[in-house]
Amino acid sequence: MFQTLYSYFWWERLWLPANLTWADLEDRDGRVYAKASDLYITLPLAFLFLVVRHLFETYVATPLAGLLNVKEKVRLKATPNAVLEKFYAATTKHPKQAEVEMLSKKSGCTVRQVERWFRRRRNQDRPSLLKKFREASWRFTFYLIAFIAGMAVIVDKPWFYDLREVWKGYPIQSMLPSQYWYYMIELSFYWSLLFSIASDVKRKDFKEQIIHHVATIILISFSWFANYIRAGTLIMALHDSSDYLLESAKMFNYAGWRNTCNNIFIVFAAVFIITRLVILPFWIMHCTVFYPLDLYPAFFGYYFFNFMMVVLQSLHIFWAYLIIRMAQKFITGKVVEDERSDREETDNSEEEEEAAKNGPLSNGHPVLNNNHRKTD
Repeated sequence: MFQTLYSYFWWERLWLPANLTWADLEDRDGRVYAKASDLYITLPLAFLFLVVRHLFETYVATPLAGLLNVKEKVRLKATPNAVLEKFYAATTKHPKQAEVEMLSKKSGCTVRQVERWFRRRRNQDRPSLLKKFREASWRFTFYLIAFIAGMAVIVDKPWFYDLREVWKGYPIQSMLPSQYWYYMIELSFYWSLLFSIASDVKRKDFKEQIIHHVATIILISFSWFANYIRAGTLIMALHDSSDYLLESAKMFNYAGWRNTCNNIFIVFAAVFIITRLVILPFWIMHCTVFYPLDLYPAFFGYYFFNFMMVVLQSLHIFWAYLIIRMAQKFITGKVVEDERSDREETDNSEEEEEAAKNGPLSNGHPVLNNNHRKTD
């Protein structure tokens, strides 16, 4: 049974153009080709990435946060209450008015106290500013190094300047050592992101992030199996070109460097829109959709690869919509914030009580005006 499924999965007509077999892609005469077994190494490398990430966040990102004066906002903890905690964990974190009134009777608290308890309890579960900074620092470092490495891999290749060269001689295209390591490192990193997504900062596009990571892993893996390596390196470098800018903008935002954050964000928005909404669909996807048909008839692998490209492009359009909304706020003079973020809730009643006693407070110190909203 397993052998039958294995044979169907690796049927040449699924992966290769007509009249070609896996035998045509066997190493010979000094030419080396991509093999599915090469990707086994990406799983242990992914766990190695998780270890390196932990060390980086502990010994690099945390001291850097201190140097940049990344400060945590003082959070008031919810008073222990078994009734409210049970409802919070088992039912919902956002009770409706009728549920609040019911919980008020069960817990012996007033309605206002119940509402305040849920606000504070939700804030306790939100990731700290230091956690956000450390995560952004790690991704910034990887994306920047990956972009530089990716450009070094492809900038001297003829298909970087002439996209028709991507398919010249396909699929009899020998793999270079630089392409091998570029693929292994990129795929391992995305595996590590998928493994850690449950513990990373959760944003409103959590489901879209999962789809993106899965689609990226499938696309990278399939392009390796089918020897779409030249196209794959171009696509990976294109994606890395804007990601490190976004992560650096987040870092400066968490550090309170608003002007620097806003300026980097504008650069990021321009690079993102140009690369993801212009170059990718009108150059790269045009290359993967039309140029191969000049060499061989369409086959399953051709359709599957381009379908996954459409999935990624759909996600790019979704994120571009969020970016444009953020850009509009910047242009109109509002603070740029991450539209995907879950904003921290303020405890108005507590603030009023503290203000009555000591005046407005910020991190325990009086200030003249604390009406601004801290954004992610």
